[in-house]
Amino acid sequence: MQLHRRRFLRLLAGVPGLPAVMRSARAQTYPSRPVRIMVGTAPGGGPDIVARLIGQWLSDRLGQPFIVENKPGGSTNLATEEVAKAQPDGYTLLLLVPSNAAINGSLYNKLNYDFARDLTPVAGISREAEVLVVNPAFPAKTALEFINYAKANPGKINMASPGIGTGPHMAGELFKYMTGIEMTHVAYRGSAPAITDLLGGQVQVYFAPLSTSIEYLKTSKLRALGVTTAARVAALPDVPPLGDFVPGYETSTWYGIGAPKKTPAEIVDRLNKEINAGLADPGMTARLAALGSSAFPVSPAEFGKFIADETEKWAKVIKFARIEPD
Repeated sequence: MQLHRRRFLRLLAGVPGLPAVMRSARAQTYPSRPVRIMVGTAPGGGPDIVARLIGQWLSDRLGQPFIVENKPGGSTNLATEEVAKAQPDGYTLLLLVPSNAAINGSLYNKLNYDFARDLTPVAGISREAEVLVVNPAFPAKTALEFINYAKANPGKINMASPGIGTGPHMAGELFKYMTGIEMTHVAYRGSAPAITDLLGGQVQVYFAPLSTSIEYLKTSKLRALGVTTAARVAALPDVPPLGDFVPGYETSTWYGIGAPKKTPAEIVDRLNKEINAGLADPGMTARLAALGSSAFPVSPAEFGKFIADETEKWAKVIKFARIEPD
């Protein structure tokens, strides 16, 4: 029976055009079972929100559950490593964020994965500003007052982040580097616990993703001093860019989807097509806008080029700021 099967497969391989037909058929039948989207941070934070939003869209479009699994730890390295070692069949995906795609390779001397070798970019999802937010009891009311206060009180401000090497951490380190201020970094395992301690006054400042902080800002539970993007954002029209006070300062957080290397190109292309369709949907763009995000539709190749540029940028920041993991 095995010999007949091998002969049959050899005959199939010799039919002109058949491999392309088989690849197309594989793409059309994908997915035939649930798909996991691994998220390297705790539930409730910006990455988790975005992953669930795009996961629901893909579930509705493709007829199979796209299940978000949170695996925080190691500054997103635990989840990233799991996906890097997963079968390249399209059934294990990774939410890409700046840390796992563009930062950790320069931050950590030894990783159990290499992004360029083990993972492939599939699609962008969104880009959003981070916001310099403080507890309302903090004395500074503007970014300039914050800088002056920090210079007068070196090392007395605790800066929260969802982990070493995460986008918010790097935004804060870039701000420290460009202003010359000192802040004590306090790393948490995700955005939600960082916000909790910020609300409680255990830390004073957080460069929070807008999706994580917008509801607290609307209810005045937190105070926004500036956004990290070069221009103001529609969700916070009265909050100026930090670049107005620190010339040249600019960064943003972004999200996308990745897959294990050697995932069939037809599956990558189908996922990219479906995600980009979602990013063109008015309902989806409205939900992203409500989070302070804008759609980020790109091809796999364009997304790969973007990640390469981000990697180069943050490698310089890590070197200059001498950032080291725990």
